[in-house]
Amino acid sequence: MITIEQLTYRYPDHAAPCLDDVSLAITPGSFTLMMGPSGSGKSTLLRCLNGLVPHFSGGEIAGSVRVLGEDALSAGPRVMSRHVGMVFQSPEAQFVLDRVEDEIAFALEHVGLPRSEMRLRVEEVLDLLDLAPLRDRELRTLSGGERQRVAIAAALALRPTILALDEPTSQLDPQSAEDVLQALVRLNSDLGLTVVLVEHRVERVLPFVDQVVVLDAAGHVRSGPPRTILPDVSLCPPVVEVARAYGWSPLPLSVKEARRFALGITPTPKPAVSAAPPQRGEPYLRITDLEAGYETKMILNNLSLNLWPGEIVVLMGRNGVGKSTLLRCIVGLLHPRRGNIWINGQNNKGRSVAAISRELACLPQEPDSLLFADSVAEELRVTLRNHGQPEREQVHELLSQLGLDQVATRYPRDLSVGQRQRVALGAITVTQPGGLLLDEPTRGLDYAAKAGLASLLRQWRNQGAAILLVTHDVEFSATVADRVLVLGRGGLVADGSPQSVLANSPLFAPQVARIFPGSGWLTVEDAVAWKG
Repeated sequence: MITIEQLTYRYPDHAAPCLDDVSLAITPGSFTLMMGPSGSGKSTLLRCLNGLVPHFSGGEIAGSVRVLGEDALSAGPRVMSRHVGMVFQSPEAQFVLDRVEDEIAFALEHVGLPRSEMRLRVEEVLDLLDLAPLRDRELRTLSGGERQRVAIAAALALRPTILALDEPTSQLDPQSAEDVLQALVRLNSDLGLTVVLVEHRVERVLPFVDQVVVLDAAGHVRSGPPRTILPDVSLCPPVVEVARAYGWSPLPLSVKEARRFALGITPTPKPAVSAAPPQRGEPYLRITDLEAGYETKMILNNLSLNLWPGEIVVLMGRNGVGKSTLLRCIVGLLHPRRGNIWINGQNNKGRSVAAISRELACLPQEPDSLLFADSVAEELRVTLRNHGQPEREQVHELLSQLGLDQVATRYPRDLSVGQRQRVALGAITVTQPGGLLLDEPTRGLDYAAKAGLASLLRQWRNQGAAILLVTHDVEFSATVADRVLVLGRGGLVADGSPQSVLANSPLFAPQVARIFPGSGWLTVEDAVAWKG
């Protein structure tokens, strides 16, 4: 169905190729996962399937890409969009209309389907992705995860032969991600839809795939069945890391398969860890009786929480419960209907967003909203100038810590989503604020980049920073959190140590906790340390 031969591609003004002599075959009805480091060319390779590369991006290209017998490189997106449905990393980039149902129907109207057929297809995808309750909502009022599901629904409504998805679960909570993946599996197995999916949170996808394509930093490719490829791949999910450490064979790809091996192991339970924060003086962030919402819809109700200097607090919860709404209230982008917010002992009422951000910097879900300079390094320098601070050596030091020193002179919007996420993080932290609000900071990051981010966050915490991190990434939360909060409809439903909140949670437990229930283990390091 898809045949790629000796494909080499270089973006305009780039010295090195993004893809280098790539040859690959994808069979009809397969479920293929593309994985590899941030910036290795996964999204670029995906865009070759529908002709966006090179027709939209320009650059130099050699080799061939044939999809369903069509020459994708010469046919371009006008022809290939009939065969290949595309879901981008940033769903906002592909929206045209304002309302959920209208957006899903837009592509169907564009190709001239009869009204009766359009109604049927729209209803099908609304039900398939649990979007029926949102059909009349405006897209701007949806959470990041809800917008991601709308983008997938709009692509599926055209009933493409091939569905290409670029990190489709990056903004979804674990249950929503499972629902979306199960829907894709049903379409793949029941209707023969060929799925090609790029994902960094490999633990979510691995049980469903039958082929893995691994790209390295130089743009080279290896492909094959998961159990053939993964033993030699460094960027692997916890279930594979644990299996390799214990020597389990055949290599388990899911928690269910791994638990069969773990039945013969009686782990020593890890002692419970207190979640008591370092309560020295006043909390850096204090919220009392907060109520907030949009128009007539109440999102947060009677919410109170404290964040102290020198701790990392992770806030989790289902899509749409108000996590991003809470951050908007804290930084002054949304005015609460009731309640108070204190930052560093000062009430937020009447303060500007700029004044608040000097003390509590915020990284939004969409990093592009912070990027406007001509180079990566200049993004950090602009922040320093805006805050009236002199440029320091720490610009280069911070870029190195974020793994961006090699792209310091590049235009930020030409980078991958994961790299842009790190540029935005550098831009908000270069002033060394006393507190940080991070909304899905691991989006687009591979396992190595997430480990580097965790190390950096711990360093800032040890220097006294107060860090509130909103994420659906349970594996990252287990690694980095001092305290975990779970937000339910209206308010907090859990507040405790990662061990007490995550270990036995049916929704938020990391893979190691599921493999070894009752052990109190959360991370690969816990499991490997016990083995010795």
